[in-house]
Amino acid sequence: MAYWLFKSEPDTWSWDQQVAKGDVGEEWGGVRNYQARNNMRAMKIGDRGFFYHSNVGKEIVGIVEVCAESHPDSTTEDARWDCVDIKAVRPLPKPISLEMAKAEPRLSAMALVQNTRLSVQPVTEAEWAVVLELAGASEA
Repeated sequence: MAYWLFKSEPDTWSWDQQVAKGDVGEEWGGVRNYQARNNMRAMKIGDRGFFYHSNVGKEIVGIVEVCAESHPDSTTEDARWDCVDIKAVRPLPKPISLEMAKAEPRLSAMALVQNTRLSVQPVTEAEWAVVLELAGASEA
């Protein structure tokens, strides 16, 4: 299993909206960055990700799961853009703010800390475990 981080402005697409989609999930469309697109192309069904509220809140609020692998993005007719579908798994007991992540030495190399603009990012297994620890969450 690989781990990822999906960023969304909560006034555009929020954690509550993601949860409301249930097990069907939602297409993570509208991404127009090649690195983020390539990250989605690498995803497999069952990969897990953090759901991050950017701009407003700036915090990791939940865990999502990839429920459909890379496919054409329905928000454009441009064949260069793909996306995946994700579904909410559960909220984090304690949201992890960007400031908390930046203050944690074990997360100093995390993409979220190093490149706050990338909308779909890889997360290492070690980073995943640290965020879960800080949030008071278990892997299960």
